[in-house]
Amino acid sequence: MSTTPPEHGAPVPNREPAEQAAPTMPPPLARPNIHVSALIVWLTIFPLVAIVGMVSEPLVTGWHPVLRALVLTLIVVPIAAYWVMPLMFKGYAALERRRATRRAEKRGA
Repeated sequence: MSTTPPEHGAPVPNREPAEQAAPTMPPPLARPNIHVSALIVWLTIFPLVAIVGMVSEPLVTGWHPVLRALVLTLIVVPIAAYWVMPLMFKGYAALERRRATRRAEKRGA
């Protein structure tokens, strides 16, 4: 039988030295629990409702309460959903990453 010469064998993966390997990224953080999410949503919605409600008060005085609520939510919900809440969740994620880094440093020290 014939044998395969080494230069025609299976390819050997190119391995880099450990010091040249790409740095590993930390694992993504888990989503905040339901209580933290509810707090973030409340901290977003309450100030927006209070501010938009006070600013719009002269315009909607005398309107039916349901119509006032409709107009208020038509303004507040898109602002909260597309702009403010994503910023709040990004801020929370940054805070959690900082806390995780500090905990890891304490364990390593």
